[in-house]
Amino acid sequence: MTSGIDGTKSSPTETVAFEMHDHAGCIASALAAAEGQCASDGLRFTPVRRKALEVLLQEHRAIGAYEMLDRLRDEGFGSQPPVAYRALEFLVAHGFAHKIERLNAFIACSHPGAVHSPAFMICRVCQAVAEAQSAPSRGALGDAARAAGFQIERTVVEAEGLCPTCAEKGAA
Repeated sequence: MTSGIDGTKSSPTETVAFEMHDHAGCIASALAAAEGQCASDGLRFTPVRRKALEVLLQEHRAIGAYEMLDRLRDEGFGSQPPVAYRALEFLVAHGFAHKIERLNAFIACSHPGAVHSPAFMICRVCQAVAEAQSAPSRGALGDAARAAGFQIERTVVEAEGLCPTCAEKGAA
């Protein structure tokens, strides 16, 4: 058993980043959580925003804005870049997705609604991305910030390497 995107136990049916999970269950629970958060926060979870989140959840990988635009266009949402960028900006601004700076792409948040400092592990071979928790106020970065009198408000931690699957295959 593994934890789904919402922390519930599920039977392993598909690999997400580096672990097995119940794919259909995680999509449904993440969409329901996003709808609930938008309703309680008075945000408009428009059809294009919902579809963009659904695409990110279906793929479980980082997706660039132009790939998102292609997917949205295929679903009938328009073909101008602002369609994708506005939807992705909304998802990032409200914690439903993250931007992976290294890849200039977006991924669904594994912990929507939770205040957290994510760290991303990016496979340099297959481009799989796993989200983990980081604690920027602890460790060397926190020590350096305190010594400088600096208060950390946001960090982006991205590590590049090999995922377990690519490492097993002996990828170089």
